[in-house]
Amino acid sequence: MQFSGKTVEEAIANGLNELGITASQAKITVINDAVKGLFGKIKTLATVEIEKEQSKEDKTAEFVEKIAEIMGFNATTEIGENEDGTVIKIITADSSNLIGYRGEVLDAIQALAGAYLNIGNKEYKKVVVDCEDYRAKRKETLISLAKKLETKATDMRREIILEPMSAYERRIIHTTLAQSETCSTKSEGKEPNRYVVIVPNDKDEFSTPYNAGRNNADKKMKSRRGGQKRSRGFDGKREKKSGFGEVKKKSSFSFGTYLGNSLKDN
Repeated sequence: MQFSGKTVEEAIANGLNELGITASQAKITVINDAVKGLFGKIKTLATVEIEKEQSKEDKTAEFVEKIAEIMGFNATTEIGENEDGTVIKIITADSSNLIGYRGEVLDAIQALAGAYLNIGNKEYKKVVVDCEDYRAKRKETLISLAKKLETKATDMRREIILEPMSAYERRIIHTTLAQSETCSTKSEGKEPNRYVVIVPNDKDEFSTPYNAGRNNADKKMKSRRGGQKRSRGFDGKREKKSGFGEVKKKSSFSFGTYLGNSLKDN
């Protein structure tokens, strides 16, 4: 964009003020200097062209848009800042699919954005990729979960193992319980399956850890199967097990006539 003034300095100041940027953020080209006429009166104003220089954050936001485009999303981005660092907000009509199950797709895009932003950097810069305020909502959920499991670990005097989480989400759990008077936290495992363990200060040394993540997965599996487990019988066919683990057998007469299952679950 071109801007004018009685002097080049004034033209530059006018342009920076209108664009809302500083000189370090701008690419400035002088089109012409002011021309004075008779008696020193300004005959022609000074003109400059000012373009906003793309910062690394701007380039990273464009990179995120290209990733979204490759994935089939029509999306734009906005750049902001918070206590976690640079925030790139993705705006799309298909936000649920872009976020993915528990933010898995969003986390993958964030990992790529972080790698891109830090190319050539001596110090690592944090970047958060968000969509539909998912990060804030998920943070509230994790804080509530951490406090609930803190109480549970304290009451049971057992370690509690959480499901695998991203480094960003694990940090929320650690931060939430950092000032706990009854528990401490630690991370174990290898990426991408690294998880948080909540350790009660008064832990029963003979107790086994309570795997909250595994128990949640088991509940989902049981609900899908209707609470029934199956195993293979001697004939190779799958047979139902009762809640007590014994295999249900088919009762029949010796001559082979099948009259139905006469066994009952106790």
